[in-house]
Amino acid sequence: MPEALPPVSAARPAPPAAAEPYRPVRFADLPGWQQDDQLGALRAFRRSCRSLRWRDGWADLCRRAAVLPEQPEAIRAFFEQEFTPWQLQQEDGQPEGELTGYYIPDVEGRRQPDEEFRYPLYARPDDLLIIDLTAVYPELKGYRLRGRLEGNRVLPYFARAEIETDQPPLRGSELFWLKDPVALFFLQIQGSGRILLPGGERVLIQNADQNGHPFRSIGKLLLDSGEMRRHQMSQQNLSRWARENPGRVRQLLNENPSYVFFRVVENSSDGPTGAQGVPLTARRSLAVDPRFVPLGAPVYLTSRWPKSGEPLQRLMIAQDAGGAIKGRVRADFFWGMGDQAGFYAARTKFPARLWLLWPQGRAPGR
Repeated sequence: MPEALPPVSAARPAPPAAAEPYRPVRFADLPGWQQDDQLGALRAFRRSCRSLRWRDGWADLCRRAAVLPEQPEAIRAFFEQEFTPWQLQQEDGQPEGELTGYYIPDVEGRRQPDEEFRYPLYARPDDLLIIDLTAVYPELKGYRLRGRLEGNRVLPYFARAEIETDQPPLRGSELFWLKDPVALFFLQIQGSGRILLPGGERVLIQNADQNGHPFRSIGKLLLDSGEMRRHQMSQQNLSRWARENPGRVRQLLNENPSYVFFRVVENSSDGPTGAQGVPLTARRSLAVDPRFVPLGAPVYLTSRWPKSGEPLQRLMIAQDAGGAIKGRVRADFFWGMGDQAGFYAARTKFPARLWLLWPQGRAPGR
């Protein structure tokens, strides 16, 4: 009897290769391109040129933009002649991602705590370390760890639950005191805000750093637990939930270990600045993942307008980033400051497509 052959193990199929992040297209492929009034985008781009002009390949573009006539035909021709649109796509090749919105809220505060204003808003702590591993691990370019020293060991920085205790480790780093813990939580999500002080003083504050822990949505936790439905999800309803469940607020907020620290913006006449370091422009500035969309670059966006559902098709400028804005086709739309901007920001959560406009003759990132 012939000797039995060993069983042939089934070969595992190789995982499919990830699609390239960018696919070159024509301006004619951009829905609504001809109808968009791009003056606001040009003015926002000129602001980005404050830092772009020092980067290779951008100086000439910025010089031309600075003297460009503010006429629709001239503006459109400038972008069409100087840039190539590259459609961003997911790893599986799908072009659709997600658009959310953010704004600058107004929040009542005090410089000293009292029985009503007792929730601290912290400055960046002095013991927060930033660890860049790029020199050792080039594949980690763009990632920076946050930590703290304890003896001769580097430990992860304090998570939210460790910061918001009855004996807070950051005591002495308070900038202001707020009366609503949910408003403070949303202020950290937005990354900027105006603190309204007695006597009419308004102080603009902005994200100074973050503790390095990942963001986790408390809204999703309430949805998963059945305590809220999707159509109820808003800051107002979360604040009401907090008033009705005071003993559970800290536990819920601590489910998100991420924590944001702030700084006072001394010269705030131009408004808040984004991650690029230039002032943001309402309805023309976009927060993106800089790993895929370099800051300062024009980005064409298609999605939907809140409330009306009409097509949102406009040229934006990538001027900001955020801890929750991760992925190739992911963006956060800056609505501006105040209650009306907050109304639209809270209702912005739609599918979206993005096209990166990159200088002619070059591939993105080069």
